[in-house]
Amino acid sequence: MKSINPATGEEIATHQELTQAQIDAALDRAATTFATWRDTPIAERTTLLSALADAYHDHREQLARMATLEMGKTLKSALAEVDKCVAAFRHYAKEGPAMLEGGSIALASGGKADLVWLPIGPVLAVMPWNFPYWQVVRFLAPCILAGNVGLLKHASNVQGVAALMQDMMGVAGAPDGLFQSLPIRSDAVADIIADDRVAAVTLTGSEGAGRAVAEQAGKALKKVVLELGGADPFIVMPSADLDAAVEQAVMARIQNTGQSCICGKRMIVHADIYDVFLERYAAAMAAVKPGDPFAEESDMGPLSSAEQRQTVLKQIDKMKAAGATLIGGESMPGPGAYMRAGILTDVPVDPALMGEEIFGPIAMLFKAKDMDDAIAIANAIPFGLGSSVWTEEPEEEERFVRDVQAGMTAVNQMLASAPEAPFGGVKRSGHGRELGPFGLHEFMNLKSVYRK
Repeated sequence: MKSINPATGEEIATHQELTQAQIDAALDRAATTFATWRDTPIAERTTLLSALADAYHDHREQLARMATLEMGKTLKSALAEVDKCVAAFRHYAKEGPAMLEGGSIALASGGKADLVWLPIGPVLAVMPWNFPYWQVVRFLAPCILAGNVGLLKHASNVQGVAALMQDMMGVAGAPDGLFQSLPIRSDAVADIIADDRVAAVTLTGSEGAGRAVAEQAGKALKKVVLELGGADPFIVMPSADLDAAVEQAVMARIQNTGQSCICGKRMIVHADIYDVFLERYAAAMAAVKPGDPFAEESDMGPLSSAEQRQTVLKQIDKMKAAGATLIGGESMPGPGAYMRAGILTDVPVDPALMGEEIFGPIAMLFKAKDMDDAIAIANAIPFGLGSSVWTEEPEEEERFVRDVQAGMTAVNQMLASAPEAPFGGVKRSGHGRELGPFGLHEFMNLKSVYRK
């Protein structure tokens, strides 16, 4: 597997895939480590989480530079991602003991049922490249706290990141086998899921990958959590702070060069303010500066690969063929997978077309006649991960929160995940939750202990 710098097209490193014998040895290590880690006192688990927070903090520059090299995000955003991982480790270290308290239920027939949270075993994580540290830490921090152990199948283009994450476990003093990066291809995943030494699987990725992993987990009768992305609505009503809405609508499409699952992709704007919003939005998107991701003045770096840029360009062509108009959004010449930020207007309200997630700095803009129309456009696709609504009217806010079909809604702000709150979607955006106590409990056994 090769790591290619998307800013230059140059090869960074080659990573050797594991043999079947090496995969088997890794699963043995995971099972052996779980046998002892599951009985490790919670205080020792939280101490390790604090040590991991320190390790990531102390090596933040090294970690961030690797993410920038391998997938092209700006260095400042890579540093922010590492800092977010530090916060997650510290959150679970501080709040973990309370999350593991089970409680007790009085029974009508007499006696009680004590509730005990117990670990289940090695958990396989199949993770993408767009937030190569944060996506993994979302599963890893609660995994460690729970008393489970982790196995990572990371995206092939961020194997340098995966190796550094395993190195940080050593820096923090983690037991050998508590977390292992497996440099493997997707075709090796099914056999690992089926293996009796693996208890569960979590995946963040495409709908196709989610279907495959869910099918494999179903055959093995194992728990699975899926986060499959979507084409999130960003609804702007006449009462909104238009300057703030435009600013955040730009950020939603250029953060991580538009390669984020939960940032708004379909800007649904009320007809009364549509023209002024478009004028301001187009000017702001045209002012975005793509460039060297290590340069402070760059607003965004390249896409993660030349192949990813080509995918985005093909999606644009498909929408233009259906009647959409592109403002900006050009592919840039020279080395590197760069393109300019752009807006597609007049996109048909077609679930198959606008449900395509554009993983790049391109927004789709829709005009809504009223609130009902805005909700209808928002819900017209088979996905429901996140959403953002902009209004100063309490009644509108309440209606959007209730009726927009999504696992998360941000009010008068761009949606962003946080270690404390549940993260996940509905419909074909997946099922299950990450983060907070909910992400912790997804991969634990809630045992009822009946007592007289």
